[in-house]
Amino acid sequence: MHLRLSGTALEAQEDVEELRLLATSAGAEVIGTVVGRRHTPDAGTFVGKGKAEEVRDLAARERADVVLVNHALSPSQERNLEKVVGCRVLDRVALILDIFAQRARSHEGKLQVELAQLEHLSTRLVRGWTHLERQKGGIGLRGPGETQLEVDRRLIRDRIKKLNDRLAQVSTQRRSRRRARHKVPIPTVSLVGYTNAGKSTLFNQLTGAGVFAADQLFATLDPTMRRVELPGNNAVVLADTVGFIRHLPHDLVEAFKSTLEEVADADLLLHVVDSHHGESLEQMAQVNAVLADIGAAGIAQAIVFNKIDLSGEPARVEYGDGKVFARVWLSARSGEGVELLRELLAQHYRAYRRVVHLELPADMGRLRAQIYERAEILSETPLQSGGWMMDAAVTPAQLAWLQQQKDYRPEFLRDEALARLAATGS
Repeated sequence: MHLRLSGTALEAQEDVEELRLLATSAGAEVIGTVVGRRHTPDAGTFVGKGKAEEVRDLAARERADVVLVNHALSPSQERNLEKVVGCRVLDRVALILDIFAQRARSHEGKLQVELAQLEHLSTRLVRGWTHLERQKGGIGLRGPGETQLEVDRRLIRDRIKKLNDRLAQVSTQRRSRRRARHKVPIPTVSLVGYTNAGKSTLFNQLTGAGVFAADQLFATLDPTMRRVELPGNNAVVLADTVGFIRHLPHDLVEAFKSTLEEVADADLLLHVVDSHHGESLEQMAQVNAVLADIGAAGIAQAIVFNKIDLSGEPARVEYGDGKVFARVWLSARSGEGVELLRELLAQHYRAYRRVVHLELPADMGRLRAQIYERAEILSETPLQSGGWMMDAAVTPAQLAWLQQQKDYRPEFLRDEALARLAATGS
């Protein structure tokens, strides 16, 4: 059931085809669609009495088990609509939560989905157990006791508290892992984008990780991180994250906050766009809105227009300025244009590097090998003493890493020594 609204603050219209994809992703078989138009939602049933009866007749004729509504319903609207149509009603939020529950694989992902489901369910408990209430009171009697509704609410509150405590521990562990990664001079790049834009397929192309990828919404929930080698002896840590969708439920955003922190903590975002989709610009706007919600709006982006094998666009790179510094056209499925993206990433991080002059003594072979692993060596000259004179291109993070090594001494960095000499005038 989809209702086209006009004249309200809800100007953005949910797409009927997207509802079909959501239903299919949840494992449902779509047997019919009812589309209506209203100026404002009906307070009682959201869709109005006439459309509710039309849905009831279609559900009865097709023997439907559930009615899906492509909007967020209030608890009372959901209950009223169920009374009219005579079967279970799921709104858009509940449908997305169901898909997330099916897709979650990691312990953290399952906790996050359960928390979001309980937060959603807590507003939809009804008085279905009033026959268990102690109605009588008087001298020597206890009076009204705890109803089953109150028991359910208390159990849900207790479970939500436990889930929040466990997620707080997981969030602390995730922050510790991020701090450990920051000690290694490798920048983090996060893949973001609308669901089913091809992020996981691109992730597999760049990393060879074999992450599950399918032509369905929310195929990937749990974040996956892999190291990607780039031209010029550069490397980044690439993070595959959950896809976004228009009107992403607030409960999900809150529950997945620790996961989405991986996005907000990234050095660079690769915004993957389905270039073949007719509403790609609107999808980009929805993704940017979610990025703003999680505090990632100011991070630099490269727009990756995926699926050029379907759109017919040639593989190419166009450089921009400001927050969006480049646009890349490629096909994650065929691999066309993926090397252009690799080179773009290498160039992006090469711009932050400086050339340093290092003089290492003969007993610093271990440190020399580590520098070769982590930096681009432009030139190296053996010294008569058995040591090496090296010119290396390093990022600020790589330079900070070098200075933190236990074998490092300030005199190894020749340009620092020259700077001290210039400062003292000797």
